[in-house]
Amino acid sequence: MSGQTWRRALVTGGAGFVGSHLCGRLLAAGCDVVCLDNLATGSRGNVAELQQRAGFRFVRADATDPAAWRALPGRFDLVLHFACPASPVDYLRLPLETLEVGSTGTRHALERARADGARFVLASTSEVYGDPLEHPQRETYWGNVNPVGPRSVYDESKRFAEALVTAHRQAHGTDTAVVRIFNTYGPRMRTGDGRAVPAFISQALNGMPLTVAGDGSQTRSLCYVDDTVDGVLALAASGEPGPVNIGGGEEITMLDLARRIVEITGSSSRIRFVDRPVDDPGRRRPDTRLARERLGWQPSVDWTEGLKRTIGWFSRSVAA
Repeated sequence: MSGQTWRRALVTGGAGFVGSHLCGRLLAAGCDVVCLDNLATGSRGNVAELQQRAGFRFVRADATDPAAWRALPGRFDLVLHFACPASPVDYLRLPLETLEVGSTGTRHALERARADGARFVLASTSEVYGDPLEHPQRETYWGNVNPVGPRSVYDESKRFAEALVTAHRQAHGTDTAVVRIFNTYGPRMRTGDGRAVPAFISQALNGMPLTVAGDGSQTRSLCYVDDTVDGVLALAASGEPGPVNIGGGEEITMLDLARRIVEITGSSSRIRFVDRPVDDPGRRRPDTRLARERLGWQPSVDWTEGLKRTIGWFSRSVAA
């Protein structure tokens, strides 16, 4: 954490995939952690082990509910706002809730950070770039987003949240930062959340065909969750306002990803091509020079090793 020590942190969405890893890392560093999550997409199982440890508190509440914020006792010196459905299956099922947590939820989190004098970090996303016309994507790129397409509830929620964070910083001097997260994967992903890595792994482990969208030529740049957490906390410990891209530097096609997962699992599964979703980005890779130069961050787990760890976790989960 770049030498930074926080006494007490709030993680909204802390029972989610990335949020739970953040909670664990902060707790291990000696920080008391409050996890606020309504469990719309998160899971108590993700924080079950943490709840046995001193310094951790789970609060089941909605980040859009002002009463929930009033009920949180004490003062925080770090607020990480990670509450938001992040997979297509979830945000298409919860479109209004997704927009609401990006707007009202972000505002409540900002107001608490301002009142407490806390450092605030917004979890934004590579989806703010839409189907990019610039490659790789720099933080200065404004994006190519369809504001009324099926993915817009997530894209525009995050774009509005970024604007709100920026306005709060300018109007009130709130100590804020924005991190744009690219295609994180690892243990605790849900098999049914619609994202490629857990879907392919689950299919391969069960001997089912791996469903590759379109012809599989679209690319993503995978970043293992431990590296993502490193990047988020490095940004939190810095004075940088962002936005800062955090993501993997190696591009892989979805077809190659599916084939590699079949190979690592030793599965006999075949590839089955299915219709490609509307507005699915064709290429996605972050320019991470800013993170390297300003935060001293770069990913350390290559995607082959990360996939092995993730597949191992899924295999153990299935066996349990």
